[in-house]
Amino acid sequence: MTGAAEKPEGSEPGSDEAKAERLNFIEQEIEKDFALPKLEGKTLTTRFPPEPNGYLHIGHAKSICLNFGLAQKYGGTTNLRFDDTNPSKEEQEYVDSIQEDVRWLGFDWNSLHFASDYFAQLYDWAVQLIRDGKAYVCDLTPEETREYRGTLTSPGKDSPYRGRSPEENLELFEKMKSGEFPDGSRTLRAKIDMAASNVNLRDPVMYRVLHAHHHRTGDKWCIYPMYDWAHGQSDSLEGITHSVCTLEFEDHRPLYNWFCENLGIWHPRQIEFARLNLTYTVMSKRKLLQLVQEGHVDSWDDPRMPTISGYRRRGYTPESIRNFCERIGVAKFYSTIDVGVLEGCIREHLNKIANRVMAVLDPVKVVLTNYPEDQVEIMEATNNPEDESVGKRELPFSRELYIERSDFMEDAPRKFFRLKPGGEVRLRYGYIIKCEEVIKGDSGEVVELRCTYDPETRSGMEVARKVKGTIHWVSAAHAIEAPVRLYDRLFLSENPELAEKGKTFLDNMNPDSLTTIQAKLEPSLKDLTPGSRVQFERNGYFCVDTVDSKEGEPVFNRVVTLRDSWAKMQAKGKAN
Repeated sequence: MTGAAEKPEGSEPGSDEAKAERLNFIEQEIEKDFALPKLEGKTLTTRFPPEPNGYLHIGHAKSICLNFGLAQKYGGTTNLRFDDTNPSKEEQEYVDSIQEDVRWLGFDWNSLHFASDYFAQLYDWAVQLIRDGKAYVCDLTPEETREYRGTLTSPGKDSPYRGRSPEENLELFEKMKSGEFPDGSRTLRAKIDMAASNVNLRDPVMYRVLHAHHHRTGDKWCIYPMYDWAHGQSDSLEGITHSVCTLEFEDHRPLYNWFCENLGIWHPRQIEFARLNLTYTVMSKRKLLQLVQEGHVDSWDDPRMPTISGYRRRGYTPESIRNFCERIGVAKFYSTIDVGVLEGCIREHLNKIANRVMAVLDPVKVVLTNYPEDQVEIMEATNNPEDESVGKRELPFSRELYIERSDFMEDAPRKFFRLKPGGEVRLRYGYIIKCEEVIKGDSGEVVELRCTYDPETRSGMEVARKVKGTIHWVSAAHAIEAPVRLYDRLFLSENPELAEKGKTFLDNMNPDSLTTIQAKLEPSLKDLTPGSRVQFERNGYFCVDTVDSKEGEPVFNRVVTLRDSWAKMQAKGKAN
């Protein structure tokens, strides 16, 4: 897009007012900006600038979709830039994982950058501000700096080192760079206004002394720029037109503007939006790191984690996450989205693309006493009723089967339409069977159901009589056994970070967030490749784990149940 007059591809004709209603507030501002002389001849350029100090989570997915999506809509570009200004917390592992996550979501960057690419230029610009009398070296300790800054209701007071001459500041800053001072002993601060109502303008720190090995620059630097100093100038160097970030940076925007204006460099426009808050989910990267380090989860890609890699391993699709981000939209004010919306998006997508298969999670054996012992029939099963192009598969049927334990009830209520003593039910793709005898173990549990089948009722035949219930099954002789992980929400509380007094978010963890069972599966599932997604009929959507599965030995993760069981439980609780 070279100007606001160019309409996005696929836009509909109509009045300006109607068009504005179809645009989110950021798009409206972008279109206004491109009508201004400042952006004449330019294209929209955005960036996604994560700090490589952890794995990306679902909140970052919203920012990725927004920044890359805006560029796609307006024919612009998006850079991926790593804000690697805090070497003690950053690792190459995180750099690699972030790039993988962005690409998995379906996006690619125009160019790849690191804030560390600009360390030399940032240093030179700091020297420029010192020479202009707009920055000074301060000897206050971090505690003293906070004390001098004041509060939201009272102004700060000048540092006793604020009056140093430019020459003295240049000499001290060079010594900071040369490593002559210990960590935390001196900072470089911008000289703005200690009485400013916005505390971010009260002589903010630009550099601190930190003798730490950097994953890219090694030991070349022992002073590192603060985020507020590096961010806007990095945007400027890359020719970013719109710096789209979350609302917590709104109070930092005046400082972003001050640095660009006082350096006389290209000045991008910063626009803020509300970050994503999700029920039953912790979004703090620090707390996610705590979950990993303390062993509350297995890893950053544990399928219970809200990280993009966790969702990927669990079986979520990039399409479902992009659809979720589009569905929730872009807002100016904070709100919390029900995690059920995200779960609904993956259900919708998997309903379209996932093949249906037979899997019995809690098996009880059924013996068809009047079925020939050595006979095996091949039933024809539909792979996906939503997509006829994927065809059908063969399903072996024999005298001994497994069904779900929950599909049988000895003392069944009147409206129980599955199997019960003397009752009949249809086996999907098979026959109508009747329960004749219940065999129990020493402790009273049901271990076997002896049934008869009606050979005139095979699925596909013209059968005069019908039954109300249909259940799934697998052939005992042909079934494979595989571990199935039943994942649930990691936290029991809608807002797990709001812990009771004396407790932490860890006290809100769900002790049943993972249950592992050995299930009986139809034989076609043995050779599924890692990452394959299927629907276990009547049970939910499942994915072959990409880490623990081996050839011929799949491990399945539950992606999501067929229905929102949590909403159903809550509704039932309110009704009671």
